[in-house]
Amino acid sequence: MESKKIGEGNQPLICTPLVGKEQEDILRELENVLQKQPDLIEWRADFFAEIANTDQVLSIAQKIKGRAGDTPIIFTIRSVREGGQPISLTDREVLNLIKAVCRNTGIEYVDYELSYPEESFKELRHISAESNTKIIASYHNFNFTPKMEILINKIKDAQNLKADVAKIAVMAESLQDVLNVLDVTLEAKNTLRIPLISMAMGEYGSITRMIGGVFGSAVTFAIGESSSAPGQIPIDELKSVLSIIQKSVNQK
Repeated sequence: MESKKIGEGNQPLICTPLVGKEQEDILRELENVLQKQPDLIEWRADFFAEIANTDQVLSIAQKIKGRAGDTPIIFTIRSVREGGQPISLTDREVLNLIKAVCRNTGIEYVDYELSYPEESFKELRHISAESNTKIIASYHNFNFTPKMEILINKIKDAQNLKADVAKIAVMAESLQDVLNVLDVTLEAKNTLRIPLISMAMGEYGSITRMIGGVFGSAVTFAIGESSSAPGQIPIDELKSVLSIIQKSVNQK
């Protein structure tokens, strides 16, 4: 089976996270998730207790990729400032670890936050190009939904940094926030040269996980076994919803 790529096709890919703290938890979680046949799997390595051990991280990443087969993997170290788990690594050490993952694991995508310096992006871009690894340039706000122009600028920043995919994830405090995220997504779909992953988090934000693909979001995140963000929906339920939406809008 050919690997699915972010931005291809007319329906959003479904990604499920791995959030185990120990190797055995991560690999057990992986086996359970694979049975539910997601399109993508994200390893949230900031949850891993031994993230400071590069050899351990690379070993697990290789095992995840080997067992996942044709299912593409996203390697993510979410920073505390953007809703991630506390880790002992400095920003430089995070960059070095992501570069090592690009060079040594065969993982298809790495997430790198837009809050990192432009020079760090250029450095990662050079390494990722050599290993044919795609960069997802991401922005997260777990507190509120910024103004639309701010979100548009974040997406433009991702494109200007030569990322392969842009991502925005914000906390929705109202239905208006949901509408704003969908409006930004549609504008990006019509103007952006790279795929966009967009979502609102929280109770209201669940709506975007179901219909965001209609407006142009290339990926939606679902619970395979454990959630990595507020508002995620179990993968089986999300598959059913997306199937209904696909038929109702008659996308081909």
